[in-house]
Amino acid sequence: MTVLTSPLGRLRWTLTDGLTLVGRELGRLRQEPGQIVAALVFPVVMVVLFGYVFGSAIQVPGGGDYREYLMPGLFAMVTFTAAQGTMARMAADTSRGVMDRFRSMPMARLAVPFGQTGADSLVGVPLLAAMVTTGLLVGWRPHHGLIPTVEAFALIILLRYALSWVGVYLGLVVKDEQVADAMVPLFLPITMLSNAFVPTDGMPAWLRFVADWNPVSALTAALRELFGNPGAPAGNVAWPLAHPVTTVLLWSAVLLAIFVPLSLRAYTRSGR
Repeated sequence: MTVLTSPLGRLRWTLTDGLTLVGRELGRLRQEPGQIVAALVFPVVMVVLFGYVFGSAIQVPGGGDYREYLMPGLFAMVTFTAAQGTMARMAADTSRGVMDRFRSMPMARLAVPFGQTGADSLVGVPLLAAMVTTGLLVGWRPHHGLIPTVEAFALIILLRYALSWVGVYLGLVVKDEQVADAMVPLFLPITMLSNAFVPTDGMPAWLRFVADWNPVSALTAALRELFGNPGAPAGNVAWPLAHPVTTVLLWSAVLLAIFVPLSLRAYTRSGR
């Protein structure tokens, strides 16, 4: 008992239970291969749709190939889906009584949300690989070497992990699988209202302000900078786009600082 009352013991307890639940989530995905296939096909469809259908009508700032301009935006868009998927799974488990069973077990309180977010991070790796493969096939390339490329992918994984905690909290608050599914389309404007697909220069001033401070725009700009893809901001631009890597790190830290304790509190209170 003394081991569990020490900080190190509680941390080990949380990690052990959390890893067990990571395995549970991955096992559930193996039983639902349709979800995996759909998630892997989605990036391919987006590249074809935006890269070949819309690409011919959009001018890249400063010139360059639109598909190279597009890929960082698609990376950012797929990263943002972490909140949607985690929200749906948490809401489904809550509505089916799975969370009540977890709370009745001698399990660390943080283990359940930790397991959900950890599983989402692992699932995000093959999705990212599918995006990279698709991008390479259509002509996208990172141009700044190995280290900036690794840094870019690390930013993607970090922000995805932070956004998955947003999904955990929303799923625990919603508590209903159907309501969570109905909320998924509400995420689309957040990803579209950014610099992911088109420059923000032509937007009205108030709309451009929102787009420039959107975390999707920050991640997109950071990836373009690190990959060396066209579309890097020039001239007088908003602070997040002038310092996109720092902005992504700040967004990730803020989201984690807010939604990790909120998720723990919502998980604890939902059983009362």
